[in-house]
Amino acid sequence: MVRVRLICVGRLKERFYVEAAEEYAKRLGAYCKLEVVEIPEQRLPRLPSPGDIAGALEREGAAIRDRIPSGFTVVALCVEGQARSSQELADELGRWAQSGGKGLALVIGGSYGLHPAVKGAAQLRLSMSSMTFPHHLARVMVLEQLYRAFQIQAGSSYHK
Repeated sequence: MVRVRLICVGRLKERFYVEAAEEYAKRLGAYCKLEVVEIPEQRLPRLPSPGDIAGALEREGAAIRDRIPSGFTVVALCVEGQARSSQELADELGRWAQSGGKGLALVIGGSYGLHPAVKGAAQLRLSMSSMTFPHHLARVMVLEQLYRAFQIQAGSSYHK
């Protein structure tokens, strides 16, 4: 069974996000060993300077890199990443599972994104959309797309 570590900056607070994430995590249990790791989002002043933001991203990035297991394929979710259809993501997931790697680490940044070192360490930079979403919603969307990808691989009617 493939190991998937979802590394997220920030905690889910709103109940509707928590419930949706828990539902998809439960469903994914049939297809992968999922672990969700939450990195504390760095506190910033109400009007942060570019230096404040850079420092926060650096600290978050270090915490993220510390939680990426050795031998895992790293996917960074970022706006400048490449878009994939659900079918393409399913195909890619199948290739990763067959590659003999130890697992897959998907990384979702906080309000200001990911530190460049995290993006640079990724084998794939993936974009959910050219639109902007709250990072909490992105977590639910990633879990749903992972579930959809496994369903596609299984030949299920979930993906129509």
